[in-house]
Amino acid sequence: MAETATMTVRDIVTDPSLLPVLQISANAHNECQKLLQLIDPTNPATASSSNPPSQELILAISKQQKVLYSLLAQLRGLNRDAVLRVRETKQITAEARQEIDRLHLQLQNLYYEQKHLMGEIAACESYDHKYLSLPLIPEEEFLALFPEHASSDAHELMIARIKHEHDEREKLEQARQELLKRKQALIAENKKRKDDLANLDADLERFIDAAKPIQKIFEKEY
Repeated sequence: MAETATMTVRDIVTDPSLLPVLQISANAHNECQKLLQLIDPTNPATASSSNPPSQELILAISKQQKVLYSLLAQLRGLNRDAVLRVRETKQITAEARQEIDRLHLQLQNLYYEQKHLMGEIAACESYDHKYLSLPLIPEEEFLALFPEHASSDAHELMIARIKHEHDEREKLEQARQELLKRKQALIAENKKRKDDLANLDADLERFIDAAKPIQKIFEKEY
């Protein structure tokens, strides 16, 4: 059966900035063990039930304490640095999160704008344009009249056809206006002639009335 792999602290902690902390922590742990051995009353090499600790033991304990205090001071400094790095990382993370939120909102706005534009495009494509119902001459006939538009694209060709239709309608409108003027002139002339005839009839009636006495005289028998 294969042996089960045992994970160590170094396998879990991989951040290079934390590796010195592990090393100093291990050193401090070892120095603590050494100090405990020096002050352990059950240790026959350092303890004596009747005699006080020797000067050599006291110096060894003091030296060991200084080493341990030095390591602990290093750990406090590393801990302070780690706390500062954590705060800095949190600040960077918060700023990055704000940037992500801003970009996400911007993306949502772009999606909304895209949807709006697609709706506008669809509305334009489905719009019942008035020019589609214009009685334009067939494209083939137009190109036969104006071959210079043979290389034009569909948009330019449609504009040219509409302009041609507009020009033709302007010509027809001018012709209609001329005919309307002639019609009005003929109507006025016809009315004048009717008035002249009516006046002539009145004059004839008056002439006939005036001639009746003379007619009666000629009708008398002498």
